[in-house]
Formats: sequence, C-alpha cells, structure tokens
Amino acid sequence: MLLIGYGNPGRGDDGLGPAFSERIAERALPGLEVDTDYQLVAEHALAISGHDLVIFVDAEIEGEQTFSFREVQPASPETIGSHSFLPETVLTLCTTLFGVTPCAYVLGISGKDFGEVKEGLSTQASENMVEAEAFFLNWLEHRTLEREAAHA
Repeated sequence: MLLIGYGNPGRGDDGLGPAFSERIAERALPGLEVDTDYQLVAEHALAISGHDLVIFVDAEIEGEQTFSFREVQPASPETIGSHSFLPETVLTLCTTLFGVTPCAYVLGISGKDFGEVKEGLSTQASENMVEAEAFFLNWLEHRTLEREAAHA
C-alpha cells in the first residue's frame, strides 16, 4: 500500500498533504509506504504501479466537511495534462503504461488559508488533519482486519 501526500508547504494550508504524510510516515506502519511531494507528476504512475492500493492525500479548498474520502478511477484520456496531475490522471497513466490499475482513494483535508506565501497550517487545518488522521488509521485497521479474515 502506498500513501502519497502532496501540496506546497510554503502556501499555508496547501501543505496539508505533506504534513499528513509526514505524520503517517513517523508511525512506520507495516505494509504502508509513504511518499511526499509538491504535486503529482507522470513519475507517480510508476510508483503506484507496484501497489495494489494507493491513497492520495491533498488539501481541499472550501471543503464542506473537515475531510472527504472517496474512491477514484482512471480519467478519460482527454483530461490528461502535462503540468499538474490529478489522481485520476496518474491512474490512467499507470493503466496505460504498466497495464495495472491499483485501487485508489483520495483523502481531501479541508483548509482555510491558501495562496499567501507562508509556512505552517492554520489552526482549523491542523484540527481537520487530526480528525482525518484518526479516520485514516481506523479505516486502515478495518481494511487490514478484513484482508486477514479473507485469507484465513
């Protein structure tokens, strides 16, 4: 399993993805590889091709909840750009180039303070990240238990 946290820590709450992935990496959870980057790029298609499950973590602008969690599928080819990729675009490239499509989810953490050049998360974004982390750890535990039961 691979978790990719992405965003720009130099733009306030846009750094939620990297902050989340660094928190999770500190836990050194077995079976979970963690990557942190500024944005998704074509090279991430290779990184995800070796995993059966991928979690993309990013800041969410104007989110209605503290966080969102949704499954994503490959995008249609006409949505593939060349600068900044969406998780769906990375999945499409992975499928096209490597013939595999891992199960993928996006964990979007709501932020409030974007755009201004400054480091550090707003208080609200930090609180939202803590809630998203609790959700993710619970989800991961249940998924692991389900997989173990299926293999027993």
